Amino acid sequence: MRPPSEWRSYFLPLTSGCSNNTCTFCNYYGAKIQTRELDDVKMEIDALATYVRRGIYLSGVPQIVYEIGRSWDGKRVFLQDGDALIYPLSRLREALDYLNKRFPDLERISTYATPQDILRRDQNELRGLKDLKLSIFYTGIESGDDKVLQKVGKGVKRQELVEAGKKAKEAGITLSVTVILGLGGVERSKEHALETAKILTEFDPHYVGALTLTLVPGTPLYEQWKQGQFYPISPFQSLEELNTIIENSNLTGCFFSSMHASNYFSVRGMLPQDKERMLTEIEAVLTTRDSSLLRPEFIRGL
Repeated sequence: MRPPSEWRSYFLPLTSGCSNNTCTFCNYYGAKIQTRELDDVKMEIDALATYVRRGIYLSGVPQIVYEIGRSWDGKRVFLQDGDALIYPLSRLREALDYLNKRFPDLERISTYATPQDILRRDQNELRGLKDLKLSIFYTGIESGDDKVLQKVGKGVKRQELVEAGKKAKEAGITLSVTVILGLGGVERSKEHALETAKILTEFDPHYVGALTLTLVPGTPLYEQWKQGQFYPISPFQSLEELNTIIENSNLTGCFFSSMHASNYFSVRGMLPQDKERMLTEIEAVLTTRDSSLLRPEFIRGL
């Protein structure tokens, strides 16, 4: 599991699962967080370095190390899985330091970071991680509407999301955040979109990725839908939410994208520079209501 923008990175697992396992829409719901032994992490780093520099395969090393290493450009590393920032701080620092020593030409290291992960670190700790090249956090804020956040079990309130975002930015860390179109269902669609625009304005992140809610079998939200307790928005309503978020957010130097495979329609550009163009593209589809302009349901995915 990794963000689309990290497709060229080497994926180094530190954890599996997610400590914030209460989000009703997520396939990590109820999963237990597990952390990997530091010696095991170092062994993988050593194996990768040996392979990259000498082309030597070491016995006992998972084949995936070599499959990823074969096409790796040696510049970027993404720490997996869904919650690597939960890794104990002293061990995280040691892993990052070891990674940098074995690969001194690394440009950046990145990870998913829940708002709770960020809030539990103080500024000096975050700056120390930045000094070790952990310079990008991918953070799901999902919504700016407190009622939606509570309903989906996000585990943090709107104000805590803002605090986490500001804290990371003040430490010099690049923020890439995600929001989820349709997360409020039909009932909270308008409030969800407007409040999400407001929180993005307060966050003012470097990157925003908009996804569209996909109901995952086995999750509580999926069951709520099956039982008639949650009413998903339509594809065109998702575009209306996207339009509302872009129109009402005031961002400075932010790359905004809805290119994710879950979305029915894709736009991208720099905000505020490309705002009018992006809104015009969305409005053209909303005006015609031509479903052939939307991504078909059968090729949408996570």
